[in-house]
Amino acid sequence: MQMIKRSLKDILHKRIDTVPVVALLGSRQVGKTTMAKGLKLRKKNRYLDLELPSDRAKLNDPELYLSSCENELVILDEVQTMPELFPVLRSLVDQRRQKGEKAGHFLLLGSASPELLQKSSETLAGRISYLELNPLNLKEIKNKENEINQLWLRGGYPDSFLAEDLSISIQWRNDFVTSYVERFIPNLGLTKSTPIELRRLCSMLAYQHGGILNYASLSRSLGIDAKTVRKYIELLEGLYLTRTLHPWAKNMGKRLVKAPKFFWRDTGILHALTNLKSVEDVLGNPLCGASWEGFCIEQIINSLPEHAKSFHYRTHAGAELDLIIELPGKDIIAVEIKRSLSPKVTPAMMESFETTEAKRGFIVTPKGEGFPMNKYFTALPISEFISLIEKF
Repeated sequence: MQMIKRSLKDILHKRIDTVPVVALLGSRQVGKTTMAKGLKLRKKNRYLDLELPSDRAKLNDPELYLSSCENELVILDEVQTMPELFPVLRSLVDQRRQKGEKAGHFLLLGSASPELLQKSSETLAGRISYLELNPLNLKEIKNKENEINQLWLRGGYPDSFLAEDLSISIQWRNDFVTSYVERFIPNLGLTKSTPIELRRLCSMLAYQHGGILNYASLSRSLGIDAKTVRKYIELLEGLYLTRTLHPWAKNMGKRLVKAPKFFWRDTGILHALTNLKSVEDVLGNPLCGASWEGFCIEQIINSLPEHAKSFHYRTHAGAELDLIIELPGKDIIAVEIKRSLSPKVTPAMMESFETTEAKRGFIVTPKGEGFPMNKYFTALPISEFISLIEKF
């Protein structure tokens, strides 16, 4: 299987050189362990997989074991399985700092967000820096047209995207879903649902992809209360599997739809949940537009400059924009995503552009050449738009 250089690798190197603890977070199988083991560091490193009983046994007395690792980078994989380590790490970091070792103490690999790992964010405050590793992106696959479709269909998990043939990719994604609903999520101890209930929830949420979240409707369909549905969706988001895109709001009162839009972050997983096995299957399915929208939104959000914010925009009257980007300087970028190669600027788009006081507007398409649509909107293929926003 070919190797693809991950764009986060150089950033990870720099963080390890400048802060005591780096947390590299992302969903399972996204490539965190491969990246960590492939680091070429100036100091010796030691790797512990906290899902292995033999490695966990070394940490029966974590302070004793880890205090013997001075001047080494200790890599702790699947750290969310041992949250009791975090107070010990704080003490050890402070000791190593006092001895003059300022950076590169611990690299934590985790499959849960800082919000789920509350003890880390609280206990290691001022000592830890977070990085998020996402599935493969367009820049990493070099933006080749046939590979863009492959990335959309198979998703960006390396073992799925790089599989020798489509059948292997399909099987890998089905196994991935099974491992999450039958083992990983139940083992976290954060939900009392059975694997059958979790799979049913995931299947139902696949058909919510790209739509406005309606907790009450999901509650009725699943036979559980809306509060529990919300908790499950927050859990899936905290495991880097899904994204809720919140509505843009600025003194608009009751005119705006105030519920978030829901997306599966990886379209390969979405297609596995909906049994769409080929590009032709996706193109012929009513989910096609929402799938493409979610794919582009994920690529865009993961390429935005630090501190940029993302929203959706929709009014009760029907005016909408797929994505509103608020740049660090507060400039607004309006984005509409189309699968068509001959998009049009609609009156509703213009109304939304003016209401949000956007500086620039873009219609993102699958391929082709970029061209101005009017004074306000420019059509650009997704690959060119990604290159542009990295310069914002």
